[in-house]
Amino acid sequence: MFQDEAGFGRINKPKYCWCGEGVRPSVPCHHIREYYYAFGAVEPLTGDSFFLVLPKCNSVCMNEFLRDLSRTYPNDTILLCCDGAAWHKSGALEIPENIERFHIPPYTPEMNPIEQIWKEIRKRGFRNEVFATLNKVMDRLCDTICSLSNQTISSITGREWILKCFN
Repeated sequence: MFQDEAGFGRINKPKYCWCGEGVRPSVPCHHIREYYYAFGAVEPLTGDSFFLVLPKCNSVCMNEFLRDLSRTYPNDTILLCCDGAAWHKSGALEIPENIERFHIPPYTPEMNPIEQIWKEIRKRGFRNEVFATLNKVMDRLCDTICSLSNQTISSITGREWILKCFN
């Protein structure tokens, strides 16, 4: 499985949008720095996924994610591909017995296909919208994650070089 996390919050950047000819679109924008973090792991061959929304991005939250991932797949050995974030390599991590981590090389986010899942979530649920509260961000994030089918996840993350490893 490929693992990563991404922040979703009340701060937003205006995105391109369609409008009638001669009309200048009005897009809401604000800069309130409040976030929730989606921790996720995806399996490109089947589209299986596991997501957990947490308040911070640190070793404590990474431990919670790993414990819940392990409990979700108790009979599997999970090979978990992570990037080089500090909380992925922290000495404070408690790695469950059924999880084996390995890391992609530094500065190579293109090697981690879950990065494209974050783009899809932003496209589906976070375009040109201002959220009144952080709870509304979390609700939208959870709804958007739940809208991703296994087929969608597989089609986004199933890169040829990854799928060849399984054949």
